[in-house]
Amino acid sequence: MGQRGRPFARAGLVILAVALIVQSGHGLDATLPDRPRYTAPRTPWGDPDLQGAYTNAAERGIPLERPLAFSNGVSSGQLQRLNAERRESVRRDIEWEITSEPQVENSRGWLVIDPPDGRIPPLVSEVFRRNRERIDAWKPSAIDAAPWLSLGLFERCITRGLPGSMIPFHYGNVYQIVQGPSVASITYEMVHEARVIPLDSGDRPHVGAPVRSYMGDPRGHFDGETLVIETTNFADVGRYLGASADLRVIERFTPISATALEWSVTFDDRRTWTAPWRIAMNLTRTDQGPLEFACHEGNRTLRTTLRSRTADSSPGANRGGSLGANR
Repeated sequence: MGQRGRPFARAGLVILAVALIVQSGHGLDATLPDRPRYTAPRTPWGDPDLQGAYTNAAERGIPLERPLAFSNGVSSGQLQRLNAERRESVRRDIEWEITSEPQVENSRGWLVIDPPDGRIPPLVSEVFRRNRERIDAWKPSAIDAAPWLSLGLFERCITRGLPGSMIPFHYGNVYQIVQGPSVASITYEMVHEARVIPLDSGDRPHVGAPVRSYMGDPRGHFDGETLVIETTNFADVGRYLGASADLRVIERFTPISATALEWSVTFDDRRTWTAPWRIAMNLTRTDQGPLEFACHEGNRTLRTTLRSRTADSSPGANRGGSLGANR
């Protein structure tokens, strides 16, 4: 689990390499082309029926931001070439494990669709102050006392957070949506978390500021065909891209056909970015629901980290040893 950042990094290198050899085509941004409006079937109580299992495995390898080499957008021909390169990159990343994930077929060139330039807005100055305070407050003795804290929440099988829980990974890219008359739930195969979302957001305010959790406090409603979920109150640890306590995440699940949803996410945090910004990708229906995610049954990283730290702190130990190098 120590190489989780490789798919995005490799994909970025692949995109830049392809851009150097492919002539720029007609301007086509990262969003989907215009399409007829789709009307979803209704539940017995009248809401759009989005229930079922979905996967976004086809979106693996897609970069978060528009690579600078694609200043004029990406043509359909270029996207086809990029998908071929990304399929090969993903294949190399997962060649060490058995997987039955669908073939990579990205719906767009990159995830950021707003701002239109495909780039995340600049950070505000407060971010650098927060980071400095965090660094100044860090104490090696705290890690010595609790060495598992040197690992991330995902590596400790706790959470991937929001929106991390729906960002494609090597495997486990299945999500189950269930609806009731005033509630919806989303189960994520990876880490096997489940969110329960009240759908009476106009009548039920968010919980108080002191009440926080890794996945935040969601409130939902339907806007036409679209399920809109606004989430706040994220815990201090694990907030997306180091956002502040004011982070507000607005997800939109919009049916675009009988077999697909577009999932878009707006990030609004004026203490972190100069403006809100939005990403989007497709979720495709699948007959396979979420499987069991028995993370700790094969999670040797945590055990090795604890053993390494214990050995490193013992009398006469080599203090220059690596932490958790062997998995």
